[in-house]
Amino acid sequence: MAESTKAGNKSSANFMRQFRDKKTRELKNLTASQFMDVWSHYDKDGNGFIEGRELDNFLREFVSSVSLSDVGPEVVSESMLEELKECFMEAYDDNKDGKIEIRELAQLLPLEESFLLLFRFDNPLESSVEFMKIWREYDTDGSGYIEADELKNFLKDLLREAKKDSIEEDKLIEYTDTLLQIFDSNKDGKLQLSEMAKLLPVKENFLCRSAFKGASKLTREDIERVFALYDRDKNGTIENEELKGFLKDLLEL
Repeated sequence: MAESTKAGNKSSANFMRQFRDKKTRELKNLTASQFMDVWSHYDKDGNGFIEGRELDNFLREFVSSVSLSDVGPEVVSESMLEELKECFMEAYDDNKDGKIEIRELAQLLPLEESFLLLFRFDNPLESSVEFMKIWREYDTDGSGYIEADELKNFLKDLLREAKKDSIEEDKLIEYTDTLLQIFDSNKDGKLQLSEMAKLLPVKENFLCRSAFKGASKLTREDIERVFALYDRDKNGTIENEELKGFLKDLLEL
C-alpha cells in the first residue's frame, strides 16, 4: 500500500481525506495503486461492487472529507444521504443496476491521465467476435488465459493507440499489477475469459436481443438472423473467432 495511504490511516478515520489537497480541499489525482486502495477499502466483501452499506460509507466519507477534521456521520443526515445517493447514481451508475462497479468509480475520482484511459471505452467493441480476435492476438501461447506479460503488452498497445506515445516500463508494470488485482477475481495471477470481458466491454450480446430472449422456440428465420450476426466475414460459415464469440455470448446468457 502507498505511503500516503498508511499515513492517512494514522491521521484520519476518514479514508478519503488523505487524497484531498490540504489547501484547496480538492481531490488530488490518484495513482493506480491509490485508486486500488480506495476500491479495496470500500468494496468490503470483495464482490466487485460498491453497494448497500458500502456505498453509504463511501458517499458519507467522500462528502465529509472536504472538512479538515474528523466528523461524525450525523454531518450527512439520512435524508441528505438518500438525496445524494439518488443524484450520484443518476450521474455515475451507467448500467442502472443500483451499485457502483470499478469502471464507474474511475469516472468519479480524478486519476492520472494514462491510467484513466484504461477505463474510458467511448467506443466499446461491437461484438464478442471482435473481443475474441483481440483475445487470440494477446493470448500468444494459446494457454486460454491472458497472463501478466500478455496483459502488459495489451495495455501498452491500448495506451499507445490512445496517446500516440510510449509509457514508462515501471508505470506499465504498475498498471498491469493494479488491473490484475481489480479483475483477477480468483487471484490466480492471470485473466480468464470472463475476467478479461470485464476489462474490455462489448457493446452488445447479440443473443440478448428481445427477439431471442425468452422465446420458447426459435424459428428458421431466427436461426438465420443469429447466423448472419456472427458470420462477420459473410463467407457462409461461423468459424474461428466468430464461433468463439458466439459461444462466449451463449455462456453469458
